[in-house]
Amino acid sequence: MTQVLDRPVELKTPASPAERTARRKAALEWVAIHSLGLAAALFFTLPFVFVFLTSLMSDSQALSRDLIPHTWEWGNYRRVFDTPGFLTWWRNTLIYAGLGTVLTVVSSIPVAYALAKFRFRGRNLSLMLVISMMMLPPQVVIIPMYLFWAKQLDLSGTLWPLIIPMAFGDAFSIFLLRQFLMTIPNEYVDAAKVDGCGDFRTLIRVVIPMARPGIAAVALFQFFYAWNDYFGPQIYASENQNAWTLSYGLESFKGMHHTDWNLTMAATVLVMAPVILVFFFAQKAFVEGVTLTGVKG
Repeated sequence: MTQVLDRPVELKTPASPAERTARRKAALEWVAIHSLGLAAALFFTLPFVFVFLTSLMSDSQALSRDLIPHTWEWGNYRRVFDTPGFLTWWRNTLIYAGLGTVLTVVSSIPVAYALAKFRFRGRNLSLMLVISMMMLPPQVVIIPMYLFWAKQLDLSGTLWPLIIPMAFGDAFSIFLLRQFLMTIPNEYVDAAKVDGCGDFRTLIRVVIPMARPGIAAVALFQFFYAWNDYFGPQIYASENQNAWTLSYGLESFKGMHHTDWNLTMAATVLVMAPVILVFFFAQKAFVEGVTLTGVKG
């Protein structure tokens, strides 16, 4: 005897016109948003792709109507490195960007910590001075600064006039770090002092570990600025080719190879590559540091 179990059949009610309209609207919004995102990504990516592909073309094919190299000339990058002075420019840029970043971070952290956590007379005035320094264009003080470094200290033709001032802090770095440190609860600082830590030990053992995202963001900002700086090396180091950086040397490279656009593009790729790689591997800390930086007063 076979027993048949009756199962209730679920009947789907047809969607109302309002629901169909809402679904259609949501689908159109999804397509529109992703289309805009794709268009923006292509807008920023295609110039880099064009530069990279041109760097791998032959001399006769560069800047022609062809977008894909007929033969992939990887030797163009070796020819760039064989250019006299290119490795020196690379070394100078690493020294300028690396040493400048370390000096800026080390000198800016104590000042930002004092402005964020200490209570003293004139703190608001000091903060206003830092902000005013951010608003002051470097071109305003470049003449007296050049006379001081070149005439008084005889450091023209070197990168030291650009590196030494970084040991005394940077207005933007101090402000950004101060805003980040304001988001750290004062209870952590008070608890460290109750346990017997002084101000310096509290900074090293408590504040800096909690402020790593903000410090990473400041370090990346300073590294990118120094790596791409053209104005400073042009003012102080233009008379000495052994002190040129990549950003300034690239202009000279373009003059030497004004018809070899494939080599110029290859040199451009080599200049951009370190910055792109640094940001690619440090973007999480960078975005976190910028996102968590508050706007407390």
